Amino acid sequence: MSQPNQKTTRRLIGLAVVAAACPMQSQAQAQAAPVAALPTVEVVGTTPVPGIEVPKDQIPSNVQTADDAQLRRAQSLNLPDFMATRLPSVSVNEIQGNPYQLDVNYRGFTAGPLLGTPQGLSVYQDGVRINEPFGDVVNWDLIPKAAISSITLLPGSNPLFGLNTLGGALSLQTKRGDTHPGTELELQAGSFGRVSTELTHGRKLGEDGHLFLALGGLNEDGWRDHSPSRVRQLFAKVGQDRGKLSWDLSFTHGDNRLVGNGLLPESMLMQNRKQVYTRPDRTDNRMSMLTLNASYQLSDVQTISMTAYTRRSRYSTLNGDLNNDFDPPDVEESGVENRTRTRQHGEGLALQSTVSAGIHRFTFGASVDRARTRFAQTEAEGFLDATRSVVPQEEAEVDALLAGKSRTASIYFHDLVALRPDLQLNLSGRYNDTRVTTRDEGRALLGLSTQLDGEGRYRKFNPAAGLTWQATPRLTAYGGWSQGSRAPSPIELGCSDPQNACVLPNALQSDPPLKQVVSQTLEAGLRGTFAPGLSWNASVFRTLNKDDLLFVSSGLSRGYFTNFGRTLRRGVELGLEQRTDPLTWSLSYSYLQARYDSPACLVSESNSSAETSSACGGEGEIAVRRGDRLPGLPAHHLKFNVDWRVTPAWTLGAQYRAYSRRSVRGNDNGAHTPDGVEFSGTGYVGGYALLDLTTSWKLGRSVELFAKVANVFNRRYASAGQLGRNGFDAGGAVLPPDAWRNEQFVAPGAPRAMWLGVRMQLGA
Repeated sequence: MSQPNQKTTRRLIGLAVVAAACPMQSQAQAQAAPVAALPTVEVVGTTPVPGIEVPKDQIPSNVQTADDAQLRRAQSLNLPDFMATRLPSVSVNEIQGNPYQLDVNYRGFTAGPLLGTPQGLSVYQDGVRINEPFGDVVNWDLIPKAAISSITLLPGSNPLFGLNTLGGALSLQTKRGDTHPGTELELQAGSFGRVSTELTHGRKLGEDGHLFLALGGLNEDGWRDHSPSRVRQLFAKVGQDRGKLSWDLSFTHGDNRLVGNGLLPESMLMQNRKQVYTRPDRTDNRMSMLTLNASYQLSDVQTISMTAYTRRSRYSTLNGDLNNDFDPPDVEESGVENRTRTRQHGEGLALQSTVSAGIHRFTFGASVDRARTRFAQTEAEGFLDATRSVVPQEEAEVDALLAGKSRTASIYFHDLVALRPDLQLNLSGRYNDTRVTTRDEGRALLGLSTQLDGEGRYRKFNPAAGLTWQATPRLTAYGGWSQGSRAPSPIELGCSDPQNACVLPNALQSDPPLKQVVSQTLEAGLRGTFAPGLSWNASVFRTLNKDDLLFVSSGLSRGYFTNFGRTLRRGVELGLEQRTDPLTWSLSYSYLQARYDSPACLVSESNSSAETSSACGGEGEIAVRRGDRLPGLPAHHLKFNVDWRVTPAWTLGAQYRAYSRRSVRGNDNGAHTPDGVEFSGTGYVGGYALLDLTTSWKLGRSVELFAKVANVFNRRYASAGQLGRNGFDAGGAVLPPDAWRNEQFVAPGAPRAMWLGVRMQLGA
């Protein structure tokens, strides 16, 4: 069974034997013509469900692919780490300070675990959308790295991948026992007290079955103070290819505890980069998912496919924060402990049929997804101890108790039309009907004063069209237009009142109606080869978001969701890659202009320009103009990767990436100016460049040693920031509220680190 969305290599070999009779002293001698091998054709899936795979050269966008071999060579800790080092146009923000809680940015759109970050990328695992229904966030720690077989990053507002595909879709396929046989144990240890293990086993079952198992575990102390984490991952897949029927059933489970201590004021950063602002900041994620994929070949020209899943998750957070309302003499109330609990149940089914008829390859599908969420938040006041950890001094009080539901029904189609052998037309569309409801159980059951009842229905048809033209065997031109949308999630519906800002990560107040986000992408480009093994690409893109959902911050931990008029992302991507033996390398450059395309007034009390503009008169508001850059997104990306097989047993690798400066949250208008007294910080974090080195050495057929040095030159950098009020002096002592200072908070990057590991092939 061919796996959907998997980087698949199919080599077609044509054999021709020509017999030539040469009479030579009554003997005939037959001669065979040489074997002619056609070029390798790489295919990728264009829908989440199995059933349609298209040659990569016939896709009208700059699609990117990678496989498990590249993931292994990079020695990446997890998927975001790999994407940041290897994939063009991708950057990360380390806002939480935990390597599993990164915001991944691609073409100005984000997928990450933090509520309050506008989400614009959809993520799929084996055909199942794994953006969480409560806030469309992505918990990277729940993706089993050891089970990843292939990665496909499709850019644009691709309607075939459903809701939240505003800037792109990330599709992951997992391993099978017949394609990844054998048993392997991997052990790794090194800096930050990190110890990790991975165990995988793959095998065939009988003539047509397969089995794959993967276990992963990690413990680390973290590079900052009081930041230990624990990750446990399990994946199992069993399946069968029996004649015209193929199926596989997989189970994914994660049970993780992550501590990410967040942003740090620059004044405290100068004293000690490892210290934390307040603590604890702990997240516990527990999830189980069962997925069934199947396909049946009805005839030589028609295949039907399906994906079904059920997903159960429990998430909890524990956040210690500075109490904005405490009275200085009463130090017993200097801190506040916020806890949340989220329970989610989701299930879905998708059916799809693919038919080839003449010049058409037509796919039609339908899907339904639903989710139920129960959410609770409590708060307890306490005091800050010497490590700035909140010690609660009272019983926790319930702030919010919410039940939410969402249901999305969709129908979609895709038609690949071969207008000529060298010219293809891609037509697709998807109709979504989404219902989102919230029920305020805190008000009904506990008599809380919250107002969280709400309901929204969002319907939208999103089309797409594109052309690809193989102008020569070494040059392809393409262009396309696409539209996608995203409906507000229950957290966004419940946290949309400027008069009742939410306490992140999840507190809720009121529910003014929100509109769904609509994005439109235009892309054109060229790709080709200069010589065998040497490929290049060049593309331009433009994505316009209408009614974009933004989280407007009114402090370090408070804010609300609102629709913003328009935002615009446009840019250029250039790439050059050579894959030969013994040297493989790639060079890419990306330019991104991500900006507001409408004027607005946003709350940013720590911005020096707040309330000084005639356009805005509200308390703590700043005037954002058309053309102001979106925060947290660098304009320039440069990446260079090289892998060199020095000998058959020894390899060396290097990963270099450089980013330009980016503005911090709260400086959305770019007008913040430090005065050295009331306001500090430039409103930007500087650009930086990082170099990682890797090596591996095979000791025979069964043992391989490997090592990695990250941030070789020990650069001190920050990947993100925010303007806010600092309640501590440079030494970390709490200040009375009237002495708090407007300051720039930043997300410090990890220092130089080194890890050593060993891989062992067990058994035959």
